[in-house]
Amino acid sequence: DRDLSQLWRELEERVVSVANRGMVPITFQPSQCCLNSQTDNLRYPLAVVEEPIIVEVVFRNPLKVPLALSALSLLWKFTLKGFSDPQGGATGETVSNEKEVRLLITTALNDIIDTQVIPEFTISPEETKVARLKLLPHKTGELHVLGVVYNLGTGEVGNSEGSLAEDLMCVRGQQNLEIQGPRLNMTKEEKTSVRYGPDRRLDPIITPPMPLLEVFFINFPTGLLCGEIRKAWVEFVNVSAAPLTGLRVGSTHPEFFTFGSAASDLTPVTPTAAEHCSAYKTVAMPPSVATVSPAAFGVTSGDQLVVTEIPLSRGVLGPGEALQIPLWLRGPDQEGVHEINFLFYYEMTHLRFSETFSHRVLRHTAFICASRSLSVRAMASRSNTLHGRERETEEQQEAEEKNGSMLVFVDVENINTSEAGVREFHIVQVSSSSRQWRLHKCINPVGDKDSKLASRERGKLCFKATRCRMEEGGASSPHTCTQTLMHFIGGVLTPQSGTDDGGTSIVKKCSEVELDIIVLWKAYVVEDNKQLILEGQLHVALQTIGKESCSLSQKEETQEMVLLKFKPDVPPPVSKPSLEQLSHLIKTCLHYPESYDHPFPQKSLCTVPVTLTLSNCSLAQVDVIVDLRHKTTSPESLEVHGSFSWLGQTQYKLQLQAQEVYRLFLKACFFQAGVYNLGTPRVFAKLAQTSAMCETSQQSAMPALIIINSI
Repeated sequence: DRDLSQLWRELEERVVSVANRGMVPITFQPSQCCLNSQTDNLRYPLAVVEEPIIVEVVFRNPLKVPLALSALSLLWKFTLKGFSDPQGGATGETVSNEKEVRLLITTALNDIIDTQVIPEFTISPEETKVARLKLLPHKTGELHVLGVVYNLGTGEVGNSEGSLAEDLMCVRGQQNLEIQGPRLNMTKEEKTSVRYGPDRRLDPIITPPMPLLEVFFINFPTGLLCGEIRKAWVEFVNVSAAPLTGLRVGSTHPEFFTFGSAASDLTPVTPTAAEHCSAYKTVAMPPSVATVSPAAFGVTSGDQLVVTEIPLSRGVLGPGEALQIPLWLRGPDQEGVHEINFLFYYEMTHLRFSETFSHRVLRHTAFICASRSLSVRAMASRSNTLHGRERETEEQQEAEEKNGSMLVFVDVENINTSEAGVREFHIVQVSSSSRQWRLHKCINPVGDKDSKLASRERGKLCFKATRCRMEEGGASSPHTCTQTLMHFIGGVLTPQSGTDDGGTSIVKKCSEVELDIIVLWKAYVVEDNKQLILEGQLHVALQTIGKESCSLSQKEETQEMVLLKFKPDVPPPVSKPSLEQLSHLIKTCLHYPESYDHPFPQKSLCTVPVTLTLSNCSLAQVDVIVDLRHKTTSPESLEVHGSFSWLGQTQYKLQLQAQEVYRLFLKACFFQAGVYNLGTPRVFAKLAQTSAMCETSQQSAMPALIIINSI
């Protein structure tokens, strides 16, 4: 499979780059576990002494009668050569097993190369059959596989009395293995003539001993819930006589797994281990807000590691030694069968044989079936209310208005239809991961209790988010349970905003959020009349204010085939901020009494002071227009119950500096008692330096209701 071979090649190249400090050596050649007609066979392959070499030979019987082969083995020639000295070693004599196999002496040269002999190999009429022949080299040097030798006879396939070699009339046969290489087509001379390059598949170089790694997965699950975190174990064993070092693991899906520490407490490897093994630790935090730096969990950046280095004792895994470490797995966010490719990379500790053979790799492919669990949707919106009782001084109030706050709405739905015996889900924690924001508190009345969700049930949560100070950026949690597996958050961390020039970048930052929500859950599962508790986490990346994000990535729609049209390259359009982005320049907030008493029988007009707070959310000067006129000014609308008027100017033109907070003092006039909505002022804004740009209507505040009582 060419696609699969290319995948392993790219993954190995990535691991080699990490091992060599970001550089891929010029002499790098990808490891090839199996050589065939589709691989690059121009170079001599490398094999290791005391490790078997398997040659697959295809036999085809063109006759209408069965053929019986016996004493089937490989014919080879070997040149002894040592590689211990820097000069490349001295070349010794050349030996061949041609004479021995003719005389059926199969063990004469076993001290150099152990040759496997297949005693019986029967081919039915017109059958094509593959024979796997093995050589085990005990010396270093150059090996050349010349062909196959056998005894050929005819007989019935069902003949089982004695061996074929004894019961049938046999003749000695030999087939030379001469492989034609690829046609050369590089130079002009090669193109005008028919020339073929060499094929070195059967000419391996036997190198000195190399380390050999075996990997065992213990309690590796075949099925997980989406977002479920499960603990397994992985064991690394050095089965060679040479020590290994530089053990690394690369994967095409690093978000599926992470390794624990070998020094952690050993968990009993039993089927019920999930009941006693939690993916999280609980720490005592007196305040309602627990702010935790990612460095406390071993994570120093939001970038996810594709290559993981496995720490070894003294940096070496000696011959016969084994290392067992925890392996944390997280179920994929999308249901279905997922393929995880692991590539284990390791190096030798002694002098390398060559720059092209400085490391070895081990490949493994695992399959995990993911079932549906929860669906999490989240949206952030600016908070338009300020609670005066939470502020002690005017300076503190102005500072918070300048920094701003948000409301984060989290909608969690149980989309599991009783699959895998799941009874119900409990939402045990909602955390955040951001360099700019942190969850401050849960506004829901039952925010401090677990939310239970049965099948198809939905829960809604609302949190207040505030901006972090410079030293507070990290992971926050409104509960006392903090998570240890920060690795799984790296896959969904919101990327940093781009470096757009001019006003576009300033406007984009007004509506950018860069806040990631992490929902921790527990699922109660009944299996074999026993209740198990499964744990997991789901992530939602919020990037824009007012735009909903979901934990389930939307499937990409397949594009229809269209006719290709060749056109000259069009210069990229000038990046301009959208109307949606321009509508987030100014944040508005109304301050007024919730209720106001007025003696209407004595005074027919009631005036109430109202403060309109304008906050510049950008880092540039902004021209602002405040229009107090009602949208409809017809005489009929004034007679509608609930109408009121603003006294004084009907329009204000202001200029706010970067992140400036400006208070506009207004007066509302009421003619009778009732309930009124003061959220009628319209605010328009534009960047001061962009004279050609028109003012954009800002996001209107939430309804601001006031009760006017008549006394």
